[in-house]
Amino acid sequence: MLTAMFLAGLILITVHSQETEETITYTQCTDGYEWDPVRQRCKDIDECEIVPDACKGGMKCVNHYGGYLCLPRTAQIIVNEREEAAAAESTSGRNNVIRRTPADPHRAPPNPTHQIQCAAGYEQSDHNVCQDIDECATGTHNCRADQVCVNLRGSFSCQCPPGYQKRGDQCVDIDECTLPPYCHHRCVNTPGSYYCQCNAGFQLASNNHTCVDINECDANNPCAQQCYNILGSFICQCNPGFELSSDRINCEDTDECRTSSYICQYQCVNEPGKFSCVCPEGYQVLGGRTCQDINECETTNECREDEICWNYHGGFRCYPRNPCQEPYVLTSENRCVCPVSNAICRELPYSVVYKYMSIRSDRTVPSDIFQIQATTIYPNTINTFRIKSGNENGEFYLRQTSTVSAMLVLVKSLSGPREHIVDLEMLTVNSLNYRTSSVLRLTIIVGPYAF
Repeated sequence: MLTAMFLAGLILITVHSQETEETITYTQCTDGYEWDPVRQRCKDIDECEIVPDACKGGMKCVNHYGGYLCLPRTAQIIVNEREEAAAAESTSGRNNVIRRTPADPHRAPPNPTHQIQCAAGYEQSDHNVCQDIDECATGTHNCRADQVCVNLRGSFSCQCPPGYQKRGDQCVDIDECTLPPYCHHRCVNTPGSYYCQCNAGFQLASNNHTCVDINECDANNPCAQQCYNILGSFICQCNPGFELSSDRINCEDTDECRTSSYICQYQCVNEPGKFSCVCPEGYQVLGGRTCQDINECETTNECREDEICWNYHGGFRCYPRNPCQEPYVLTSENRCVCPVSNAICRELPYSVVYKYMSIRSDRTVPSDIFQIQATTIYPNTINTFRIKSGNENGEFYLRQTSTVSAMLVLVKSLSGPREHIVDLEMLTVNSLNYRTSSVLRLTIIVGPYAF
């Protein structure tokens, strides 16, 4: 009778003769195993040791029962102790043949005191079978302090911890940063491991490999006023009236008054984040920047009842309602007449008319400022005009524009505040040697400013 039994790595063939009760047993190892004549069992072939360059592409070779595996260098190997023990028991020891009696061919007679001989790396268990000795647990291995002991069937292996590779009999660190890129930005190698770093403005995501932008404006607004997040950074901006300081974070007040001397008509006052324009006394701010004269004669007339209020640029003055001086008498508003009946009047102008006007300081020249015109026109008369007094410095020129009118021209710039009284005389003669004159007394008030 021929009986074949298949164990791990072993084909056990038994030939049994009923006539002679003789049993012949021989063994044959399967692929990946070879016969060990010393231990009298099939042992695994370590292809990682005998096959040159068994794994390509930076993979590491891991021996396996009946073959080998090519795994990434960072792969971890978990050994199933129960399966190893079972496999070890099925192939350990000598090829013992148990004769079974015809009465009970499936049961082997118990023999608890029977001593069996186990191969190296195995020991007899309580069930009289050879079981593997865990050298890693018992401490009977000879692995270095920087190595990890891995128990095998009937033996053990000294391997390097994760992040290390074996070079000779030593474990050296694997520089993961030289392998395919694991990190988004920067890789930092450490003994047995590595970690990723991100550039400024980024932070590691939950996978510890990818870098994501940090929204600095939400996390911890570093800007003094306005913050705008951009990829990997941020930008600070300032509110109107402020400008970024040299640190590009804080805001400094912009002194608008220093940027231009024409921003205000009179005076600029800088304030935090803004500016304001002010005007001198007698003026009010118009449109935020220009100055407009205040007509005090309409707002706060402080003149007496016998006075008239005359407003000028930047102020006002009070003049008498009756400006006439002896021997002149008031005939109408601002017009004084010297009576013909009075002998003194024969050598004086017949009439004196009082007029008032205001001009700004430093007015451009030449400039027409006042027109004088005859109020009464007589036939066959000739009118001539002249500046009788008040032009000692030559600031004015009287240009006759017609037979009955003339224009007063400012030819020299005047600076205020100042008052000029100019007498403009009109001489009237006819063919009968009739001669008369009248005077217009013009009071010119020059304001303190050019506005």
